[in-house]
Amino acid sequence: MTNATTTEMDQTTSLYDMTNLEKMKDLGTHAPEAMKAFVAFDKAALAAGAIPVKYKELMAMAVAFTTQCPYCIELHTNKAREYGASDPEIAESVLVAAALRAGGAITHGTHAMK
Repeated sequence: MTNATTTEMDQTTSLYDMTNLEKMKDLGTHAPEAMKAFVAFDKAALAAGAIPVKYKELMAMAVAFTTQCPYCIELHTNKAREYGASDPEIAESVLVAAALRAGGAITHGTHAMK
């Protein structure tokens, strides 16, 4: 398999073209202080603390499924695995996200019942 084929396969098996994330540096160029603050906040929020990193990454992954951010889904699923999350933990986290998303639709549906 050639490098071009491998790259093409990686991009097609990815939810989105992950090379788009390279454009984040443009955000830093145009809004450096805000971007620095975001990066510091993101790093602090996901760092080990009272909640171990594995569980923070599972939470981040579940939130990514509810916000439907493909970059975040891929990033946090991979990070969760890197920190030891098992397939059953990932599956349950996905289903928690699905339940909450469905629950939101149900509760918002009450507004239609007039």
